[in-house]
Amino acid sequence: MAAGPVPSGSGRAPGPAHAAPMLIACALGIEQLALRMGRRLHGGASPGPVTVIRTGMGPANAQRAVTRALEGGELRGAAVVASGFCAGLEPGMHPGDLVVADETRGPGGSTPCTGTELLVRALERAVPGRTVHTGPLSGSDHVVRGQERAQLRGTGAIAVDMESAATLRSALSTGVRSRPVAAVRVVVDAPEHELVRIGTVRGGISAFCVLRSVLPAFFEWHRSLLLPRR
Repeated sequence: MAAGPVPSGSGRAPGPAHAAPMLIACALGIEQLALRMGRRLHGGASPGPVTVIRTGMGPANAQRAVTRALEGGELRGAAVVASGFCAGLEPGMHPGDLVVADETRGPGGSTPCTGTELLVRALERAVPGRTVHTGPLSGSDHVVRGQERAQLRGTGAIAVDMESAATLRSALSTGVRSRPVAAVRVVVDAPEHELVRIGTVRGGISAFCVLRSVLPAFFEWHRSLLLPRR
């Protein structure tokens, strides 16, 4: 999987040059495809230019790609969202459930997310009927299974993926350190629905369809953060 950013030509919204941009980072081509398709299918007015990049798998690739993207002038002040698929850690989670991180956790420490409750409400409107879980999102440099998954759940984390923690940490270490950051993931496997099972093919399709529907919520979250506070 390519490690460099892949700009999404259809992932940009027209807007004035001074409008606040947003960067959405995902690891896999299938995740980028879902987000691009969602832009075409669901539309929604974004408050500024939107760029979707594919970082490649793993924290090192995410760090390099996000840092490179944010060092450019156009995205220097961008809000950053880490998105894509994840593994759920809590019993009762199902493929297609949404995870909104209130913080991401990685080897470098934890990164608080911005406007978590705003994002949860926006997702409930954008993807009605889907369960939205909120809590810590743990980072890993490999696919987590079995006992290791249970150990991570013991730390209080509700889900795990390989790129979100590195994405948000890199975002706050590059350019504007006060930028809004968030992590929104779609559960593709869970304790009772691990990917090694044949039945999870259907779960993967469900997760893809949900990821395809989240962009309007990202736009609403971003727009709400830009409103003057009273």
